[in-house]
Formats: sequence, structure tokens, C-alpha cells
Amino acid sequence: MTTLDGFSHVGLDGDVLRIAIATAANGTALDFDCVDEGTAALRALAAGEIAAGAVLLVGDGANFCAGGNVRDFAGAPDRAAFLLDIANRLHDFVRLLAATTVPVVAAVQGWAAGAGMSLACAADIAIGGESTKLRAAYPGVGLTPDGGMSFTLPRIVGARKAAELILSDTIIDADEAVRLGILSRLVADDEVKDEALKVAAGFAAGPTSSYAGIKALLARSGESTLSDQLDAEAASISAAAAGPTGREGVDAFVEKRRPDFAATR
Repeated sequence: MTTLDGFSHVGLDGDVLRIAIATAANGTALDFDCVDEGTAALRALAAGEIAAGAVLLVGDGANFCAGGNVRDFAGAPDRAAFLLDIANRLHDFVRLLAATTVPVVAAVQGWAAGAGMSLACAADIAIGGESTKLRAAYPGVGLTPDGGMSFTLPRIVGARKAAELILSDTIIDADEAVRLGILSRLVADDEVKDEALKVAAGFAAGPTSSYAGIKALLARSGESTLSDQLDAEAASISAAAAGPTGREGVDAFVEKRRPDFAATR
């Protein structure tokens, strides 16, 4: 990975923007130096100041993210103000993740608890290991969700199941997480980061404008009627067909060759 100027926890692996969200030095709790750097990097990506075709979220340690640092919560002079501040900083990051036009992949090794589970749910693709475990974790410390869990989890597993998982603070093992759709698929524990990078690199080499259109359609589908969504799909596929990526993809198919999407950017 090439670390970007001004960043300690963000870098480029080829055309993949790699963002660490937790560090071993912080006990793999959510690290707000990482979160703030991730927010800055995603803003730079949106502004065209960083060129990347995918985002990869990782934990630098044994876990993807073990949740918020509860000792920091306990030590804050004003707990309410402290939690409000860090929740808003996390939410700036989550909003930018949701808005990015490139695919977001999460390498979910070890534990993804609390905000770590929220960030796993915020990714487009989440690769887990055989020993990966997820847990909402908020009721155990008398708190409520942040990081978008109350929005994303019901859309992944359904409202009733999301209520059960959060309220009962269920530990979700890797196989169950795949069955529910929280994790996309599993690999061996020691292959999670490599496989997630491979997936992200594949997206980065692919039809980026097509991915942007797909993400835009999926983002609006929950609030659309079928008729509105059909209209949006018609407009989107027509625009894609007229663009360089669509032309290259169709021409390559007809000519029986591999498309060169990189040449269309």
C-alpha cells in the first residue's frame, strides 16, 4: 500500500482506496483518527483529488472493529456531549461511504461489533472469515445504535429480524451472517484481507460508470414505486449505452474480445 501524503491510516493499493477503521494500538476499537482520515479521503475522492475505482475498509489488527472505545465513553467529563461528537464524526464518514459512486468492500475479519457491524453493513460487499462474528453490542452497554445500523440492517435482513438481532444483542456467527446477507461470502480467516483486496481491485478495473449507475438505482429503489424505478432504469441504461463504457462493453461483446474499460475513463 502507498500511504497518501497527510494520511497515516489511508492509502492506495493500486486503484483501490484503502481505509483502516481500527488499529491494534487502539485495541481494534473504532479509531477516530482513522475515521477522520477516512472522511477526508472520501471527500477528496468525490472531488477528484484522489483517483480510485473502489474503496476497501479494513481493520489493522485481529478484528475488523470491536466497536466503540467504551473506556473513552466512561472517562469523558460530559458523556452525552462526547458521544454526540463522535457519533456525528462517524456519521460524516458513513454519509460519504453511502454517497461514493465506486464499490465499497469491507474485509470483516475477527469481530465486527457495534459501530464495526454498522460499517460492515454500510459496505456494498462484505467478505468474512470462518471465525468472523458480528454483534450489535449496544444494549449490553445501555446505548442505542449509531453508524446507520438502524437504517441498513433492516434493509439487509428485514425489519423483524433486525429488531431481534439488535434488541437481543445476538452474536451472529459467520455462516449465519452469510445466510442473512450481512456478509457476502466467507474465506479462510487468514485470507480475508487478501480476498477483499482482490474483489476491490476487480471492481477498480471494471466499468466504473456502470457501477455508479447501479449504485444510484439501488439507492433509490427503497423509496421508489415500481413504475418510478422502471423509468429510472430506462433512463439509466439509455445513458449508459451512449457513454464510452457502455459502447466499449457492447462492442467488445459483439467482437468477442475482453472489454478494455480502463481505456474509457
